Amino acid sequence: MGLFGPSKKEVWEQLCKEIQGDFIEGSLWKGSRVEVKHNNWLIYLDTYTVSTGKSSTTYTRMRAPFIDKEAFNFTIYKKGIFSDIGKAFGMQDIEVGYDVFDESYIIKGNNEELVKKLFSNYKIRSLIESQPRIRLEIKKSELYFLVVGVIKDIELLKGLFELFSEVLEELELIGSAGNEKPNVELY
Repeated sequence: MGLFGPSKKEVWEQLCKEIQGDFIEGSLWKGSRVEVKHNNWLIYLDTYTVSTGKSSTTYTRMRAPFIDKEAFNFTIYKKGIFSDIGKAFGMQDIEVGYDVFDESYIIKGNNEELVKKLFSNYKIRSLIESQPRIRLEIKKSELYFLVVGVIKDIELLKGLFELFSEVLEELELIGSAGNEKPNVELY
């Protein structure tokens, strides 16, 4: 344990023990990551850093490639101070029919019917609400989560893996995702 609590490696190795994942040690060019198999899907957790010259920002991300049968995409994130301004200028916000959820999150997507079907799943909504920060989306046949900083809270990380598993299963159920193993190599 370091001066500022357990390291990312310590936390993520413990996470793997608890969720039957694999911790993959990083190398000079690639950072460490966690891989969890769920049905035929692989869910990946890692961090990456973007340098802007004098400063840099580290992000935690989770990704899961899948066979996308509908070319479906969506983005969901918590409403912020600029959300109302964006909506006033015509920014899309799909309401899914659950008042508290609709008041808390912005959802954009290319298929309103599929968005409503996906977020009618109570467990998905609950798992999203349990995350203090969230940006979850589908882009280019990949379920994708991204936040600034390194997540070292095991319970939050377990909740994210559960969220990904539930979303992938629901996408399959509503006909948007295939359960076949996607032919995609992320690493």
